[in-house]
Amino acid sequence: MKKLLLSLLCIGFISPMLAQVIKTEELSEVVVYATNYKYLNSLKSQEPAAIPVQMLERKVAAFNLENSDYYQDDYDYYQIRFYIPDGKILAAYNADGKIIRTIEKFENVKLPESVNNALLDRFPGWVVSEDVYLVRYHETKGVDKTYKVTLKNGDKTLKVKMDDKGNFL
Repeated sequence: MKKLLLSLLCIGFISPMLAQVIKTEELSEVVVYATNYKYLNSLKSQEPAAIPVQMLERKVAAFNLENSDYYQDDYDYYQIRFYIPDGKILAAYNADGKIIRTIEKFENVKLPESVNNALLDRFPGWVVSEDVYLVRYHETKGVDKTYKVTLKNGDKTLKVKMDDKGNFL
């Protein structure tokens, strides 16, 4: 009985090993390149942007113009709009699918720590009621990031404009 169980156990382990035949195939070469890496790299800062902002900016960078319904060989550049509930981006692409410029607007997103700290230092006792994050990207001029913040303290209202590093403009 022991020999029978031991032999069945050995057959159970050995038969799946013999059934596996490994085929080797050579795959075709794939070239991966990032067309809009300059756009994403220029938007990076010491403090990351809010998650909805990052998600939409990645969608803009990953958009494949040549596979879209808008693409035709006749045009030199294309303007594509991207929307989410928190904001929107208007992006201009050249015929190769590279981002030339963008205009971005996001409302009531999480402020970076540097902006929050600068507001607390300069306006103690004030509360942020709403904010607007604006980004302008141009492939030759670079990036301009600004925050327009509305502060409230009781009945008083104050509007402040800042850059992404916490400097008042």
